[in-house]
Amino acid sequence: MIVAQGVTGQTYAVLGLGRSGLSAARALMQGGATVWAWDDTSAARDKAEAQGITLQDLARVHWDNVDCLIVSPGIPHLYPAPNPIIRAALLAGVPVDNDIGLFFRSFAGQDWVDFDTSPKVVAVTGSNGKSTTSALIHHILAAAGRPTQLAGNIGRGVFDLDPAQDGDVIVLELSSYQTELARALTPDIAVWTNISPDHLDRHAGLGGYVAAKRRLFAEGGPDRAVIGVDEIEGVFLANQMATGASDDRVIRVSTVQKLDNLGWAVFAKKGFLSEYRKGKQIASIDLRAVAGLPGAHNHQNACAAHAVCRSLGLAPRVIEEGMKSFAGLAHRSQFLGEKDGVRFINDSKATNVDSAVKALEAFKNIRWICGGLQKEGGLDALSGPSQASVKKAYVIGREAAQFAMQLTCDTVVCTTMEQAVAQAAADAETGDTVLLAPAAASFDQYDNFEQRGADFMDQ
Repeated sequence: MIVAQGVTGQTYAVLGLGRSGLSAARALMQGGATVWAWDDTSAARDKAEAQGITLQDLARVHWDNVDCLIVSPGIPHLYPAPNPIIRAALLAGVPVDNDIGLFFRSFAGQDWVDFDTSPKVVAVTGSNGKSTTSALIHHILAAAGRPTQLAGNIGRGVFDLDPAQDGDVIVLELSSYQTELARALTPDIAVWTNISPDHLDRHAGLGGYVAAKRRLFAEGGPDRAVIGVDEIEGVFLANQMATGASDDRVIRVSTVQKLDNLGWAVFAKKGFLSEYRKGKQIASIDLRAVAGLPGAHNHQNACAAHAVCRSLGLAPRVIEEGMKSFAGLAHRSQFLGEKDGVRFINDSKATNVDSAVKALEAFKNIRWICGGLQKEGGLDALSGPSQASVKKAYVIGREAAQFAMQLTCDTVVCTTMEQAVAQAAADAETGDTVLLAPAAASFDQYDNFEQRGADFMDQ
């Protein structure tokens, strides 16, 4: 594990004892801090106590005895309203941080002076594709024989990583919840996949959401920034980060435009990835042959991963071989199999409208299973062309009838996953794809999107 640095003799409060909170508490204790930890759920408290972590109801502490409060990402600190414990710490002037900020302050070790190649941190944020991009970078590096670890919003908590070895590359997936609060953000390479409305209540609107992710770049000061420029927010960020069009510290990424007049760019058109530097093409990959990355949205992920790996010194052919052996991630355009000429795809991670649109654009002759807890903004982006490949939609969720009324394609209200899969499979013909891409959160019927995807797979 990574040990928290610079905390000896200090008192840290830890609020929230899920994966990140527990690992942060252990790291702080190993670093010599006194830890007072709390969670509203008794099961989480019991688990922490079993690991030797001291419990203390933080609603009752005297904050002048606390040096810092570490907050888990699911707990609101500002909008829609701050948690009362966080509010009390803020009013008392106690620094509020999270495990990501603490990690960036603690990662470097004294033994690094003996390394031939200093370890690096790649941090990936954005609305969609963060997990796939992070996992793909990690996979390509591992396939190339480079030491690498994956953590953050995917895989392990950051403090559960092994201490860095010579040449190690740490790949972190970071959500807006994590980037907004971290007091230290110093990645070597930062990645912005794309932006679409999400978590608007937590960030008081789209502007706050974009600002939370922008911190990774504006305050993080990465040596290299890989930025998707298919939305105006990405275009603006790239413009702010670069000194001019020829500045190759910024690598622009696109799947809708040719970028051949910049210092460094990677784009995909009609299934082919192209890398350009100073107006010259220096690499090309046929992404149509990469089974684990179907559709334009995954081609965007591939472009970002390619840019990162090139920045780390990998040759294009090495990257291409790594991509070809990438199996994809569970619940993200996951190919489950084929029966009687009908394909079954699990994209339960399509929890917002934009990600669902990208899934719909990736396949043809779709029997579409959708529905769930709608997010802010409604389903307007799903109207018209995005449903052109949908033969019928099978709507699930507690508000399935209301969801179905907003769709323009042929629909049937099924409510449950069992009914939806049975009906879609019965209607499907050879050449059809039964696609789970809900365009909604799962919390009306499931604990999380993974559970929803598992239910689809079990039918």
